Amino acid sequence: MLILSQESVDQAVSLTDVMDAVELAYRLYDEEQFHMDARTHMSCDENTLLLMPCAASDSIGTKIVTVFPNNETHPVTQGLMLLTDRTTGEAKALLNGTYLTGLRTGALGGLAARYLSPRSASSLGLIGTGVQGFYQLLAISEVRPIEHIYLFNRTKERAATFKQEIQSRLPTHVNIHVADSPEQVTRHSDIIVTATTSETPVLPNERHMYNSKTIIAVGSFQPHMRELPDELFKQADYLFIDTLDAMQETGDVITPIKNQWIHKSQCIPFSSIVAGHVSVSASKDRPVIFKSTGMALFDVIAAQTIYEKAVRQGAGQTISL
Repeated sequence: MLILSQESVDQAVSLTDVMDAVELAYRLYDEEQFHMDARTHMSCDENTLLLMPCAASDSIGTKIVTVFPNNETHPVTQGLMLLTDRTTGEAKALLNGTYLTGLRTGALGGLAARYLSPRSASSLGLIGTGVQGFYQLLAISEVRPIEHIYLFNRTKERAATFKQEIQSRLPTHVNIHVADSPEQVTRHSDIIVTATTSETPVLPNERHMYNSKTIIAVGSFQPHMRELPDELFKQADYLFIDTLDAMQETGDVITPIKNQWIHKSQCIPFSSIVAGHVSVSASKDRPVIFKSTGMALFDVIAAQTIYEKAVRQGAGQTISL
């Protein structure tokens, strides 16, 4: 079995490779070429354990994830990914699931920006300066000519540290600003990312503030969690979701439908965009919203891509069980 640490993954693939893998996963989702049970949630106080299995292509992937929202010295989201041969059942690889989750979730945001945002979008806002937000900024900066980034976090000191960390990974011409409020982020950004585990909306509930903007929400993954405000849904024509399971999993889809801010028919699988069944054109009068809760199919295809490239490049450490 091949052990793939963060360093080994970096040796094997680029973020663009992971975006290509996630794009393939969307096409497999559209064609129903996978087997995936609903992920298992186990809550312990405010913390969560997730078990995410899926079979697709040549592999079976099982990701174990923990979400501890109060972590300060460890990532909020951590995990392990076991990749198994679909023909023999042999364990092929064990990957750093924390890093895999960051990469593939960043790739989801990058693809959403590629397909849904104006090509000229040059300003990017982030609410929540954790690991997920870090890879969102990297991926979106790969697909759009970003010149300004606006950051907001509940703890301003954390935002300042994050600024230093992300600046070292971006071109020197990108200007990074630590904002005083979510309102400042929203007003100055063409693309806005929310990456929190908040139970209440983290963006301003102001009508018309979001016209022509692209909103990418990746944080809320349970029914009691919400990042997006009421008025945003009321202004949108569609809500693009990465999986139909999101309609039962996250408060950012459940609540708007329940309150009739949007109708179920307005919730469109993003795979329909990738497969070319639906097209989207930017509107000066409406926002475009993408909501991700993630699914195991993304993980197994991303992990398989990483594994195949690592084998070719001799990355990672082989062990016998």
